Amino acid sequence: MLTHINPKLPMRDKDCTKDFYLNNLDFKELEDYGDYLMVGKDNIEIHFFEFKGLDPKENYGQVYIRTEDIEKLYQSLLDNKTSIHPNGHLQAKPWGQMEFAVLDPDNNLLTFGQNIK
Repeated sequence: MLTHINPKLPMRDKDCTKDFYLNNLDFKELEDYGDYLMVGKDNIEIHFFEFKGLDPKENYGQVYIRTEDIEKLYQSLLDNKTSIHPNGHLQAKPWGQMEFAVLDPDNNLLTFGQNIK
């Protein structure tokens, strides 16, 4: 029986990654193992492995995160001056989701979505 999924994404600079997730997205640090970082918020965890040679322009790491109050989350990121992906502002999608997206410092795409009721 599967119970959880915890994506692993590359990071070039742990301090920069930690700052973005803790201060922009309001995650909490769960563990720091030097070259491996774990952050979490509510019921999700994201893990990061050190990849100093990563070229952000060639990184296609992506995570889809479901939420129950997407408008509140979106507004909190705007209030926090977090950059929203230029093509990822909050909008209804044809597949029945309200979505928006952000890029982290290493170009990992985080898409937040909520079912449209």
